[in-house]
Amino acid sequence: MRANPGPRYLAVNGDEGEPGTFKDRYYLERVPHLFLEGMLIAAWAVEAETCYIYMRDEYPAVLEILAAEIAALEAAGIVAKGYIDLRRGAGAYICGEESAMIESIEGKRGLPRHRPPFVAQVGLFDRPTLVHNIETLHWVARICREGPEVLNAVEKNGRKGLRSYSVSGRVAKPGVHLLPAGSTIRDVIAAAGGMAAGHVFKAYQPGGPSSGLLPASMDDIPLDFDTLQPHGSFIGSAAVVVLSQQDSARDAALNMLRFFEDESCGQCTPCRAGCEKAVKLMQAEHWDRPLLEELCQVMADASICGLGQAAPNPIRLTMKHFAEEI
Repeated sequence: MRANPGPRYLAVNGDEGEPGTFKDRYYLERVPHLFLEGMLIAAWAVEAETCYIYMRDEYPAVLEILAAEIAALEAAGIVAKGYIDLRRGAGAYICGEESAMIESIEGKRGLPRHRPPFVAQVGLFDRPTLVHNIETLHWVARICREGPEVLNAVEKNGRKGLRSYSVSGRVAKPGVHLLPAGSTIRDVIAAAGGMAAGHVFKAYQPGGPSSGLLPASMDDIPLDFDTLQPHGSFIGSAAVVVLSQQDSARDAALNMLRFFEDESCGQCTPCRAGCEKAVKLMQAEHWDRPLLEELCQVMADASICGLGQAAPNPIRLTMKHFAEEI
């Protein structure tokens, strides 16, 4: 960012549209000043002229809290009036993708851009733009205040750090649980008070619908970056959804693809037509596995952004691990 001539901007992605994710909301409703402090540190580091916060409009309480905190910063003379620009999203999942978010902030339809150029060179209003997530900036402030040990002193399964897991589904205590990086799904369920009464662990989404569905037998994989890729999944936003014996993996996968079908921006054919076709094929009594795999390959290879590229994960993992249901 600093290598590119100014003016430069900072854009904060507060869209949090991945189903099952609510960690950003959790932190913003409790300690919003920590996030804002981290944001100002990041803006200082890249000499940003303006900070744009793109916030999910389905979080009205957060919007009210942030507006009050920004006004307090301005009143205290910490920032000039207008230096922090709070923008409300319109509920489009695709705007969680950084370039689609930038298009939306500019007042255009939220469509992902082709790369290159990357947003660090040509971003918001064609200027160099640093894009950050809410939780990242929360940790920036905490690390500056408390030292790096606050994040990396904890070690588990040979991996250092902490992760915020948004846990929902068939657990006793859904919510945000801060656990060591490298924790397994068993650790996450234990932190959430175990399974809900009458439910037996069957499957889980490690990182929202985009990460697909893994069976309970794969309960020893560290839920962290680079550990799930060999299994056709990824940690993503750590939106852990736990399913039990009372749930159908087939129905869960279909529900995920219906979400992607509804939220596809429609810009590229592989995603637009692929999600719609997948939903139709998955509604059949018996899945046409060769045709679905061919469709998954096209979507993963040819879609412009991560929505279409990751949409096949629920299909492939359900065919692999829950073949008896399809």
